[in-house]
Amino acid sequence: MTWSLLLILALVIFMLRYFFLEPAIPVKLPSVIRQALGYSAPCLLTAICAPIVLLEKGEFKGILDNPYLWGTLLCVGLALKIRNTLVVVLLTLVGFYLLNALLN
Repeated sequence: MTWSLLLILALVIFMLRYFFLEPAIPVKLPSVIRQALGYSAPCLLTAICAPIVLLEKGEFKGILDNPYLWGTLLCVGLALKIRNTLVVVLLTLVGFYLLNALLN
């Protein structure tokens, strides 16, 4: 890629974000769109994480010997119980590395 293309793309992304985040610009989205945008972060996170957790080289990893799946379930369980992001991340990392050492 050339520098000019990178700069143009950066400018486009900045302007799109600025347009929606600047409080002085009164942008009113319909309620249906605002409600749909509430689902964008969980959908994106699922689309990124699901192949990492469930697939290895394009094939299903399995369930019983998959530390990524058990680490994910541990993370979800801890997040529902503790509700403190930093503590959940630290405990999940410790749990995942222990699971990874035990299962591999």
